[in-house]
Amino acid sequence: MKSGDGLKTYGVQSPPNGGHRHSKRQREGKPLASDALPLPVGLTNKIFMVLFFSASYYLMRRWREKIRTSTPLHMLNLGEIAAIIAQLASFIYLIGFFGIDYVQTFINKSIDGSWDSEDYRVAGVNCQAQPESCTPSISRSPALLKGKSLKEHENEDIAEAVRNGETPSYSLEAELEDCERAAGVRRRAVELTTGRTLDGLPLEGMDYSKILGQCCEMVIGHVQIPVGVAGPLLLDGFEYTVPMATTEGCLVASTNRGCKAIAQSGGASSVVLRDGMTRAPVVRFESAKRAAALKFFVEDANNFDTLSVVFNRTSRFARLQDVYCVLAGRNVYLRFSASTGDAMGMNMISKGVQNVLNYLQSVFPDMEPISISGNFCSDKKATAVNWIEGRGKSVVCEAVLKEEVVRKVLKTSVPALVELNTIKNLAGSALAGALGGFNAHAANIVSAVYIATGQDPAQNVESSQCLTMMEAVNGGRDLHISVTMPSIEVGTIGGGTQLPSQAACLNLLGVRGANAEMPGANAEQLARIVAGSVLAGEISLMSALASNTLVKSHLKYNRSSQNVGALSSMGSSQNISSLAASQSNQNIAALTASLSSQNISAMQTPPLPPSLATNFRHRRTGSASPAEVEKSPKVE
Repeated sequence: MKSGDGLKTYGVQSPPNGGHRHSKRQREGKPLASDALPLPVGLTNKIFMVLFFSASYYLMRRWREKIRTSTPLHMLNLGEIAAIIAQLASFIYLIGFFGIDYVQTFINKSIDGSWDSEDYRVAGVNCQAQPESCTPSISRSPALLKGKSLKEHENEDIAEAVRNGETPSYSLEAELEDCERAAGVRRRAVELTTGRTLDGLPLEGMDYSKILGQCCEMVIGHVQIPVGVAGPLLLDGFEYTVPMATTEGCLVASTNRGCKAIAQSGGASSVVLRDGMTRAPVVRFESAKRAAALKFFVEDANNFDTLSVVFNRTSRFARLQDVYCVLAGRNVYLRFSASTGDAMGMNMISKGVQNVLNYLQSVFPDMEPISISGNFCSDKKATAVNWIEGRGKSVVCEAVLKEEVVRKVLKTSVPALVELNTIKNLAGSALAGALGGFNAHAANIVSAVYIATGQDPAQNVESSQCLTMMEAVNGGRDLHISVTMPSIEVGTIGGGTQLPSQAACLNLLGVRGANAEMPGANAEQLARIVAGSVLAGEISLMSALASNTLVKSHLKYNRSSQNVGALSSMGSSQNISSLAASQSNQNIAALTASLSSQNISAMQTPPLPPSLATNFRHRRTGSASPAEVEKSPKVE
């Protein structure tokens, strides 16, 4: 997903005399009561609260004295009139801010999601209303082809029109009002253009109405990926059957063995250390001094309440946590961190950041926004800032494996695993200059679970940053193993999680959709499951390496048994003859004859001719061969 897509812009009016002012929301053209504040919201609230209670106390004292002296209450002096005005003004403000603004927040609330549906609808097309068709959401004149509307033509004619450039390929869904038909026509146009067939790419069996405007554009089909299950994974007292979408043989089986070892040892436990998605825009000033002024302003605790209110208005669930600034010359990188509920939250936090930038530009008119993302976030890149500060969910998962389980299930020993982890995962990764790659194969499990559950596969880059630790405990008998993963970026709503297959996998884990009682709980639980699955995968692979059974396992599960059998018997002419017969291939039969037991000994690589052998030796040593010297021009 692109970071800046679908962002809404909210206008900001410059405050008079350099004062601080909130950015105004322009939804439906209705300003909120809290927009007209000459001071930061926190300070303004305190002033009016004090004013209201002070005026009320003063009036109560004065009226009590009047009752005691039998003075008519309607007879007011100047001080009492001022107190009444102050009380009414503060009352109106408090009702307006805490009442109207609260109601309008729910009226104007944005749809929660890591990719908000309102931001990623294709202009003029709404595929959510009818499951099998795409209907235009706004009135538009249909495109014509040979005097008739596009959908009245045959698919082959439309494909030819797309190929010839008469009809834009991207407009097929809107024109045909049928997502599957549009995909089929586009697919045929691609075949006509390239001259290559797409017969192996499935078209049927997918609800394309759930894809357009949300997951993919210019659709021509879907790719089939097998989904296996590992488990049960006993994590935090609950059992989970983990779906894994992968084409790598042995991966699911290996993770399943790790789950078995965890379960027989009493289960694993996990803890979420931090939950905050990040976005880091970059802005520029005329000088580094002015850039530093912005840094000091943003990181000043007195200004955080104002920034939070401006940021939080964009969503019910987005809540600003902190802003961290760094300078590169006169450029300022502001790393915003916010909780985003059950959404992965990239689009949600981007909208909030855009709102804050608009507000900051009213305070710093000379600020020049460069990009909503300055790569200090950092999204889809292995970076030190994510490794140290975290991004998304920061999770630690651990288990204590019993000595008997290590010996019987994993076929190795505790000392062997501890030594291998130090030499491979720690020392080996350090020599390689790894950045968060101090593990055996965390990316394998993260990618498989991400694809199965509709996450962004590209975020596997930072989500797979993992530190695997092993040490002997309980007198050296048992093994304590843990994985520390600071940047697991997952969501249970929005994007690919709404597709039927991915939603089914989330439902299998019990975390489908948003958690109505505890917003964010489903996404947090999914992050725990990812970390637990990685723990299982690390246990099994490290055990296979320690016991020297990795190659054997991959030959068993990652290769066709028929091919492995043929490969293992290549030395026997009799077995090769049977393989040739099964393939009904005359060439293989001829090759079998040439590999008969009588001829194998005679099959030696023929020696190179003397001239070629001489030239080859000279090329290896770097000197010119006699032939090259003979052909080289003579210099007199």
